[in-house]
Amino acid sequence: MAGWFTTDDGDVRLVGSRCGVCGTPYFPRNTLACRNPQCAGPKDGSELAEYLFSTRGRIWSYADQRYKPPAPYVSGDPFEPYVVAAVELEVEQMVILGQVAKGFTVDDLAVGMPVELTVGTLYADDEAEHTVWMWRPVND
Repeated sequence: MAGWFTTDDGDVRLVGSRCGVCGTPYFPRNTLACRNPQCAGPKDGSELAEYLFSTRGRIWSYADQRYKPPAPYVSGDPFEPYVVAAVELEVEQMVILGQVAKGFTVDDLAVGMPVELTVGTLYADDEAEHTVWMWRPVND
């Protein structure tokens, strides 16, 4: 997931792009052109700039992931079930899907629950520990 998130400033932030003309955010990063049909900007991608997304939102939907995802997606071996959540970001008002931090089950979650971005281990092998962004429930 290189380039999809950063921890450079000490906080976990998703890295996307945003149109400098109309303000439309994109995740993952969009480099071609603003896809907002109401945007009056040029259609060559020149208006798009890197954008760091907000770190908090509310659960829009969630589910158990009980089967090993097919290639090209990766997971640990043996496969361990996990929870995924679609989270509506407070600032951007768009929904981004991600795993829920380890230790939380669907019984711990509810639609509308506040969450924040964190980093967790997707899986580890002999060569490296592979990390991804995850959502962690928080108290409001």
